[in-house]
Amino acid sequence: MADSNMVVASSRIRLARNLNGYPFPSRLKNDKQAKEIIRAVSSAINKVDDFRLYYMDGISEEEALNLVENHLVSPLLLKRPHHSAAVINRNRNVSIMINEEDHLREQCIEKGFALREAYAVMSDKDNTIARSIQFAYDEELGYLTACPTNLGTGLRASVMLFLPALTISDFMPRVIRSATRLGLTVRGMYGEGSRAEGYMYQLSNEVTLGVTEEEILSQVEQVVKKVSEMELSERRRLASGERALHIKDTCLRAYGILTNCALISGEEFEKLCADLKLGVCLGYFQAQSIGWIDDLIIKMKPSNITMLSGHKLSPQERDGFRAGYIQKSIKDMLRG
Repeated sequence: MADSNMVVASSRIRLARNLNGYPFPSRLKNDKQAKEIIRAVSSAINKVDDFRLYYMDGISEEEALNLVENHLVSPLLLKRPHHSAAVINRNRNVSIMINEEDHLREQCIEKGFALREAYAVMSDKDNTIARSIQFAYDEELGYLTACPTNLGTGLRASVMLFLPALTISDFMPRVIRSATRLGLTVRGMYGEGSRAEGYMYQLSNEVTLGVTEEEILSQVEQVVKKVSEMELSERRRLASGERALHIKDTCLRAYGILTNCALISGEEFEKLCADLKLGVCLGYFQAQSIGWIDDLIIKMKPSNITMLSGHKLSPQERDGFRAGYIQKSIKDMLRG
């Protein structure tokens, strides 16, 4: 899709699965059952792939936070550390959470508009596991899941969209209503209940029962293309309309602060990055994509800064490190 790298940040495929013969995670009788599930899943996936197993009660708080910040595990997985684990591949684009809401939450995240690519990867891993483990499955209901909304295929296809123009022009309520009528949902970037920080929205299917995986993928793709076209059209209108000078000023000020600050918090940094990305999209700065800005946002999360610096920093030291790091990164990547 033309210009998709200026709208679509990432694509994710998630599959919900449960092992036949075991209660759902919230009803597991003891640690023994939980460990049996973890060993079975880890053994199945490592027969053909190089995955690392993380026991949630066997890693530090800092390492657990890092997995959450990098979207490799959910905060819910950390709430029952004695029962939960995750297996994550070397490229860190595939993770399988074990004993979260379901026994398995398998996910693959790819950059850009790549639903089909993510689906191919995740489907392959799911088939690998299924050769060693019997999933809970019903001929009429499909895959059995802890939450009824995941019954059937157990498939969630979601795309992260950068929609500043539709947000600024107040078109998002209309987009959300239209998506809802089509059986899709639009949420903030961190999923259900979250706000749309930095003009980022997650669009995904709501229905998993009574539809095929192909139907889910096709519908999400069609809506993403339509919303992207609307966003690009509205960006062109904003760039030449009466608010153009104000928007340009906002973008240039964001660049000025980001490249000249001595201290910057994570919250302020992410807000300014949204305006910087908009400036790239409107041509105020020259860059081939905005994906590197999204990567920089993740890299500047607290746990990632700790890893980059090599030691634990105080909040002020962390804000200073972030300021110095982003100045160099942005100046290297952008030309005004």
